[in-house]
Amino acid sequence: MSDEQAAPVPSRYSEARQEFEVDVVVIGGGQAGLATAFYLRRAGLVPGRELVIVDAADRPGGSWPRMWHGLRLFSPAGFSSLPGWMMPPWDDATRGFPPRDHVVEYLTRYEEKYDLHVLRPHRVESVRRADEDPGGRLLVTADGLALSARAVVSATGTWDRPFWPAYPGMRTFAGRQLHASDYRQPEEFAGQRVVVVGGGNSAAQILAEVSTVAQATWVTTRPPRFLPDDVDGRVLFTTARARIEALEQGREHAGVAGLGDIVMVASVKHARDRGVLRANPMFTRLTAGGIAWADGTTLACDAVIWCTGFRPALGHLRALGLRTRDGHIPVGGPSGTRSVGEPRLHLVGYGDWTGPASATLSGVGPSARATAAELTSR
Repeated sequence: MSDEQAAPVPSRYSEARQEFEVDVVVIGGGQAGLATAFYLRRAGLVPGRELVIVDAADRPGGSWPRMWHGLRLFSPAGFSSLPGWMMPPWDDATRGFPPRDHVVEYLTRYEEKYDLHVLRPHRVESVRRADEDPGGRLLVTADGLALSARAVVSATGTWDRPFWPAYPGMRTFAGRQLHASDYRQPEEFAGQRVVVVGGGNSAAQILAEVSTVAQATWVTTRPPRFLPDDVDGRVLFTTARARIEALEQGREHAGVAGLGDIVMVASVKHARDRGVLRANPMFTRLTAGGIAWADGTTLACDAVIWCTGFRPALGHLRALGLRTRDGHIPVGGPSGTRSVGEPRLHLVGYGDWTGPASATLSGVGPSARATAAELTSR
């Protein structure tokens, strides 16, 4: 089906309660959901009829519109694209590393280009089995929406489940605490004393921004690992691809994690030049007015920004009873994304456990392609 021949949305979509049967439901309209839908569409499923994408957000772009304003990719647009259509280039003094809004615009145009008919905003509340028939249908329910599907692809990512570690004194700290998912721009911390917690890219980039307007202190659970200045997303892309090939051949490969944790984007380099990238050991508790270490050292602060990562957003799958103690759902099959306990369910884009580098723009393609191939072969 060509781009010009995209099918119209059936009239039942405009009913007060949308109830219909489809072949595949993709839950999540971000990068993983769009990439999977692209391959399903290319395999012959008609978006809006046989294939339905349901998204909780009120606008396109997945989690990207909710990320902080100054976020930039680690690599040029050509190394940050979804299958089928290259991200338009971004050229400026940052060596062409696109900002957040450029990614949002790209994802918006991507779903328009392939006429994917994303239904939003509909937050999926549950996925459950219609009956005891292992070859039967799965029921997907959301506010104002009920679907019956032969198969479901969960592509909800992790942004909706920020991880907060537990430290003594968190409830008594009188200042502001926020997770990186709630951080937007440095100006709101102007003139304050801010502690940034975390040893990854989010912490380094947020520290670099906040330190331009505030007195910023960085704390990490272990010394941060910086990549060489000449390593950016292009090298990470190549390394991730090499890991995928190695794993397919049964060989071990450390992947991107073997290179380091923090990419030296322009803002982080500037922070280094200003002497900001000095990490302190992790504190042991919070006090009413700040933080304290085990040796009795204290530091007063006005805010703590927790850059402590995310967990898979899988609450909508609870009724299927598939999660293990580590919070993941075991997957396998030819695609590596099919649920072991429920073969009608696939999980795409949650990280290495559902496919190497699958939580990235450039890395989700192989998992999406393999998922679509396995679904359509059945």
